[in-house]
Amino acid sequence: MLERSVNASPSTEEVDVDSLLESLELRKDKSASVPTCISSSVAKLKAEGIGTVTGKLYIGTAESVPPSELIDTTGAGDAFIGAVIYAICSKFSLETMLPFAANVAGAKCRDLGARSGLPYRADPRLASFIK
Repeated sequence: MLERSVNASPSTEEVDVDSLLESLELRKDKSASVPTCISSSVAKLKAEGIGTVTGKLYIGTAESVPPSELIDTTGAGDAFIGAVIYAICSKFSLETMLPFAANVAGAKCRDLGARSGLPYRADPRLASFIK
């Protein structure tokens, strides 16, 4: 995810977005089973053939759902997007929003169909996000 920055210093470092993405990927904790979020500092992000934008890049990880619990991925992407919209409306920080949305999508994958696995607000798996 990209968060644009309009208040960046003129001396903000310019970096290739692909190189920055690779460096963020290397910072992932592959042993973590719960979703996390890794972010860059504000930079001028340059993409070849597209141009430059100033902002911060975020990488969200997915929940590691054990194969024995994985039932159906139908609607997981919609569940993720719905959770992002909920998080925006609830004013979650970006570092909280991506793991929250990944958690919702992961919960959905544990049941058959697009809606039956969606967690309710009171679901204990979401307790750390809902205040």
